[in-house]
Amino acid sequence: MAERAGLSRTQSATLIAIGNVTVNGNREKASYKPIAGDRIVAEEPALHEIEMLPESIDIDVMFEDEHLLVVNKSAGMVVHPAPGNWTGTLVNALLGRGGSLAEGAEPDRAGIVHRLDKETSGLLIVAKTDRAHRILSAAIAARRVRRRYAVMIWGHLQGDALTVDKPVARDPRDRKRMAIVNNGRQAKTDFLRLARFGPGDLLRAQLHTGRTHQIRVHLASVGHPVMGDDVYGGSGGRKMVGLEPKRHFLHAAWLQFNHPITGTPMDIRSPLPDDLRNSLRKIGEGEAVAQAEDPLAALGFHD
Repeated sequence: MAERAGLSRTQSATLIAIGNVTVNGNREKASYKPIAGDRIVAEEPALHEIEMLPESIDIDVMFEDEHLLVVNKSAGMVVHPAPGNWTGTLVNALLGRGGSLAEGAEPDRAGIVHRLDKETSGLLIVAKTDRAHRILSAAIAARRVRRRYAVMIWGHLQGDALTVDKPVARDPRDRKRMAIVNNGRQAKTDFLRLARFGPGDLLRAQLHTGRTHQIRVHLASVGHPVMGDDVYGGSGGRKMVGLEPKRHFLHAAWLQFNHPITGTPMDIRSPLPDDLRNSLRKIGEGEAVAQAEDPLAALGFHD
């Protein structure tokens, strides 16, 4: 089921457990072994059937007013509920804080303007009002929101700068992954090398578009996957570079945009979290810049 439906095994098991999978019209346990001719039907719960529960979960808020907030998301947190992750998400945490959130297009994404992958840490904008949500969404679509990431790759770029402009879409051979696909959606990322270490380069990545897994797919496509990326070929050598299980070295470190209501220029920065800073120290052992308290600032990330 996971393979055919493009879901993870955990997501598939969740749908089976809640009774949303039938075999020939009957519910069966996850251990059921299909035979030729069986008709298996899986249905995701309708959004109106999902009760969005507020939860008391600490989140790091970098900016907040009556119109929006900017959250510094931790690695391991899913942004909004999905099969296998119905609770413990950023949306649950936002609801648990109380106050208003933009309704958005779907009830499980209240306030969410853009997303980050589960194992990607860093800055994310949340709208409190529908007006702010509309304006911010339009600004992202028009590429007026500058989003820049710190990313460590395996190996070394041939030059200090690289632009990857390749279309991205769901991988036709594995629906759980994204891939470079000729008829996919246009995707463009600029990369600038900040430092070169033994096993790889530390880059600043700037998004021009916001496709799912865009940075990770673009870097894998040029033979330099993100360190620690289990999905796109960067998982080897995790212990050597001091990365925790499942974690990849990708951090949304810098946001610049105009406030959707006041028009005030917003400039919000997030230093590397402790786990990535410790990894950088191990990767750049003996390099003074890697041992700095704020290595991104020391490397001119914001120049």
